[in-house]
Amino acid sequence: MPLGFYIIMAAQFFSALADNALLIASIALLRDMQAPASYEPLLKLFFTVSYVALAAFVGAYADSMAKWRVMLISNTIKIVGCSVMVFGVHPLFAYAIVGLGAAAYSPAKYGILTEYLPHRLLVVANGWIEGLTIGAIILGTGIGGALIYPGVSEALLSLNLPLIDTPFEMALLVIGLIYVIAAVFNLFVPDTGVDHKVLKSNPLYLLHDFNHCLKLLWRDKLGQISLAVTTLFWGAGATLQFIVLKWADDSLGIALSKASLLQGVVAIGISIGAVLAARKITLRGSTRVIPLGIAMGLSMLLMIVVPYVPLYELASFQVFGLHIPIELRTCAVMLLLICVGAMAGFFVVPMNALLQHRGHILMGAGHSIAVQNFNENLSILIMIALYAGLIWLGVSVNVVIVLFGLFVAGAMLLVQKVHQANQREFDNVALLEDTHH
Repeated sequence: MPLGFYIIMAAQFFSALADNALLIASIALLRDMQAPASYEPLLKLFFTVSYVALAAFVGAYADSMAKWRVMLISNTIKIVGCSVMVFGVHPLFAYAIVGLGAAAYSPAKYGILTEYLPHRLLVVANGWIEGLTIGAIILGTGIGGALIYPGVSEALLSLNLPLIDTPFEMALLVIGLIYVIAAVFNLFVPDTGVDHKVLKSNPLYLLHDFNHCLKLLWRDKLGQISLAVTTLFWGAGATLQFIVLKWADDSLGIALSKASLLQGVVAIGISIGAVLAARKITLRGSTRVIPLGIAMGLSMLLMIVVPYVPLYELASFQVFGLHIPIELRTCAVMLLLICVGAMAGFFVVPMNALLQHRGHILMGAGHSIAVQNFNENLSILIMIALYAGLIWLGVSVNVVIVLFGLFVAGAMLLVQKVHQANQREFDNVALLEDTHH
């Protein structure tokens, strides 16, 4: 990989790191404000809504200038969102500003890969970017938690920095510095030299253009398959976060503070799958991973069996005088979640690369990623709303898991059938090489 690729990855990593640290700090502020508990998941809603509402505009914006410039401007918007919390702006609205920056950042960070790298390296590049994003989620959550931890915040406040009086202000300062590091890397992101389209000022034209791109990608025989898979993956992944927390509480008796670590276990699995896909799967072979999506959905059904695994102690060790047991059930939980995550990472990375390649050919990188973001984040909003509705109706978490797993497996089976029908009609290799579609 050329040096410029690693600069792009560094910029993406630090920006995502700050996003996730800020989420934890925002939740802490809401609790300090004694805001209703329902406000906490609303942070994700306010962050995500920009991806859907502005999809018609951010893609055209990303294609209107050099991607490094778009990334720098978008990162600056994130810094503004982080900063206004200090001045009393409600965390929901401040995090919505950060979401606005993220929505504009996304088409640029993915789009530059298709401009900068040959298509044979796209699967490897996506393995990198997905792996680093997952790493940023895990590490960013940890940094956010550490910054609001009394011992750490008191130590930082003892530095007596001017204008910094509270632990939350100190946390925002540290997170803001991480955004600044990302901005510095943005300045060194290479200019790919690709011609850019002049941004149209008429919003109706942009909406019409986005609608055209949306239809174009869904009608494309390879684009529709990769778009369906990634849309389903992100909607299912976001919902799985909440299902895992509910399942851990209801079926395993694990408190929220510990259950949140299980999300990290799934993320580790996704990272493993992403790395394996980057090494084993080429762009031409990307559609061969679709059956793994079916397997992932069916493997989720095993979650309802895990609580019946005995708590048999396999081994134990001492940490600062505390007895730490390693139990059979705990190992089963970890193994299952890592396997689910690994299957997810292995099949979504090649699909992402295929989607970016087809989108770049059909309409330009920025427009393509904006269409992808619109579909994926709309899927997140819809599937989380359906999950919340089932929980509100009092449906047990085991029934939810069965419905969810069968839905994912069934949807992926349908995608496979459509792809097989497309294969009988079209030559996939010819579509991959077609640059004048």
